[in-house]
Amino acid sequence: MTALVVDPTSAEPPFEQIRRQIASGADEGSLAPGHKLPTVRQLAADLGLAAGTVARAYRELESDGVIQTQGRRGTFIASRLLTDVDATSAARGYVAAARRIGLSREEAVRLVEQEWGR
Repeated sequence: MTALVVDPTSAEPPFEQIRRQIASGADEGSLAPGHKLPTVRQLAADLGLAAGTVARAYRELESDGVIQTQGRRGTFIASRLLTDVDATSAARGYVAAARRIGLSREEAVRLVEQEWGR
């Protein structure tokens, strides 16, 4: 991820600067779907801001569908191409096909990882 920069002299509030930069990165593809973002506390510390400032930016991004918070797993750039239902359906179909041809879980995961790297 390109380092976020917050200009303390800007008329634009810091939370909006963060929100805009992350949304722009997601739109332009420099932040790919599934990219894990830093925790609120970590990003706040990195930028020298209050955690509440970063939390507000994340809340607005989540409300806009740009990011998804997955509990203890973290916060990720959301996929704009597939809904969760579509992704779950695709995964379910792959698992069914892998089982039908006798692949183990490890073999199926290895194939996904191989294809992902192409």
